[in-house]
Amino acid sequence: MKVGIGCDPNASDYKKELIEFILSLGHDVEDYGSTDSIYANVAIKVAQEVADGVCDRGILLCGTGIGVSIAANKVKGAYAACVSNIYQAQRAELSNNANIITMGAQVTGIELAKMFVREYLGSNFDPASRSGPKVKAIVDYEKEHML
Repeated sequence: MKVGIGCDPNASDYKKELIEFILSLGHDVEDYGSTDSIYANVAIKVAQEVADGVCDRGILLCGTGIGVSIAANKVKGAYAACVSNIYQAQRAELSNNANIITMGAQVTGIELAKMFVREYLGSNFDPASRSGPKVKAIVDYEKEHML
């Protein structure tokens, strides 16, 4: 799986550790940088690349994970979930077909973040599951209302 990752400058070291961890899991990583203090720019870039299929999944980081989540979700075809526990990291993909997770480097320790990443990347959405119709409703709305 190819994972796109990006962050704001506050999460640079955090991102470097997560890249090494993702590589150790056997995935490919595309680093979209961390030098732009306007976190929306990197969030939108990663989200666009995921939505376009350049990357299979994305991981975005800022201080809280909230700002990059909001920015990424403005991109049609990007479904970003801000995760703060293992269950959310699993369910982001299993129940919600989130193609991006976001985390906060200032609120989530790096070892916990690695657990989130392992669970997220190890999960796959099943459209035939009971969550399928729920996710379909979101996608259908997006197709109708987002240009």
